[in-house]
Amino acid sequence: MYKLIRSLLFQLEPETAHHLTLRMMRIGGIQPIYALLQMLYSALPKPVEAFGLTFKNPVGLAAGYDKDGIAVRGLSTLGFGHIEVGTVTPRPQPGNPKPRVFRLVEDEAVINRMGFPGKGADNVSHQLLEVSSQRSVICGLNLGKNKDTPLEDAANDYIMLMQTFAPLADYLTINISSPNTVGLRRLQGREMLETLLGAVANGRVGAQHAVPLLVKLAPDLIDEELDDAVGVILDTGMDGIIATNTTLAREGLRSRHREETGGLSGSPLRAQSEAMLEKIVRRVDGRVPIVSVGGIMSPEDAKRRLDMGATLVQIYTGLIYRGPGLVKSIINSL
Repeated sequence: MYKLIRSLLFQLEPETAHHLTLRMMRIGGIQPIYALLQMLYSALPKPVEAFGLTFKNPVGLAAGYDKDGIAVRGLSTLGFGHIEVGTVTPRPQPGNPKPRVFRLVEDEAVINRMGFPGKGADNVSHQLLEVSSQRSVICGLNLGKNKDTPLEDAANDYIMLMQTFAPLADYLTINISSPNTVGLRRLQGREMLETLLGAVANGRVGAQHAVPLLVKLAPDLIDEELDDAVGVILDTGMDGIIATNTTLAREGLRSRHREETGGLSGSPLRAQSEAMLEKIVRRVDGRVPIVSVGGIMSPEDAKRRLDMGATLVQIYTGLIYRGPGLVKSIINSL
């Protein structure tokens, strides 16, 4: 069935197709469609403990699909153990000029240079409040700075977002690794990261609502950069690492879109993301849980990441090429 749906969706411009499927999933939160989707896609629980939370299974939806939190209830019917909303910024912003999403069908990949488009923190807060009593899965929030916020002031954006969403989310992710906001990845350097995460850590001291804080890293860090980033994450008391974001690498691609700028996801990211996971597992040595994302296109991919030491996995591009049944297939394979 999904092969037919995909062939129709792939006739549309990628961002148009994305918005269409997101609207469909929003409708999926309405009874009786909600009950039907649950019946089709629910799987037996495979509980996992991480960050002081209990996930009903280790498979999550990566940030980027539901940027404004409009379809959390509908998406929860697809069997996910957690859903990560965002990236959300303090103020609304349009993102980068279109076109900004490209399918690389021959490579089972996507390149995007979205640039954190979204309606801002106030709108997302409203969306989450609406479904707060109806959520059946863990909900995380992926946080990013506004494009026009100088790097030296980035901590203010993240602290504002943390204070806004701590009462509404189960965990928060500090996104400093998107390649589509100019200069953002410089925040992964030791000096800037110490300043940023130190300020964020101080900002949650004594907070009425303290939730786990995760940091999302890029797959393109060299070993010395990774040593610095992991060291700062551990030293500042962050609760976990998400590895990885999209990559700037382009080796071995066949599609005519291969030279488009932006972050690459999907099958070509698999080896790079696995290599980064292996390095982080070794450096972390069990001190914090790791969420693995990037190039997970099959149950075998997901199981391998868990066997390598990830506590949770997330998918996104795999849904585009394999369909929503991928979630249940992964869970049943574990």
